[in-house]
Amino acid sequence: PTARQDAQRSAEHRQTPQTRAPSYRLAYTDTEFLMREDLRPVRLQLELLKPELVLQEQNIESTIVVFGSARLPPPDLAQQTLAAAEKALASARNSEERAAAEREQAAARRMVANSEYYTQARRFGRLVSEIGQTDGERKFVIVTGGGPGIMEAANRGADDAGAMSVGLNIVLPMEQLPNPYITPDLCFQFHYFALRKMHFLMRACALVIFPGG
Repeated sequence: PTARQDAQRSAEHRQTPQTRAPSYRLAYTDTEFLMREDLRPVRLQLELLKPELVLQEQNIESTIVVFGSARLPPPDLAQQTLAAAEKALASARNSEERAAAEREQAAARRMVANSEYYTQARRFGRLVSEIGQTDGERKFVIVTGGGPGIMEAANRGADDAGAMSVGLNIVLPMEQLPNPYITPDLCFQFHYFALRKMHFLMRACALVIFPGG
């Protein structure tokens, strides 16, 4: 029998004090056991193997990694932010409100100017994907950290081309959710920074760095 079949059979055992004891659980189905400090080497191996096996199954031959600011919005959202700041400035009722609104307006104008990098990253993701993912090939696949800003733009460009792209998210207290343009089956989540960094580089033939990040 396979490990999966035995796990199913084990779950169907009659409930007794013995079968309910943690020691009776199959080791590979016992999440509490796998979380033990002693099992860190096993968890490291799992975090290395899972993405690697999935990428192999998807025939990902090579990648291009894109880094950059997580805070740069697409141009349309940047323009909306600027319009809101200008409206707030126009309705300021006193010098204090006006000073605050002017600061917001200045920041929004910088954001509009910098949103050009979002456009360029999106274009880059599309061009690379159109070149590398033709005739069933999976070369030069875009890889990002999976977040917003430049990362979203590069994944979005690949999506514009109807191509696959990868997102490598990590669990942090304030970490963002994956952006919606990552290929769902190539969206990974990591606990260990070192393993995430390894996967950025294992298939990389180029690293592209946009401002920020």
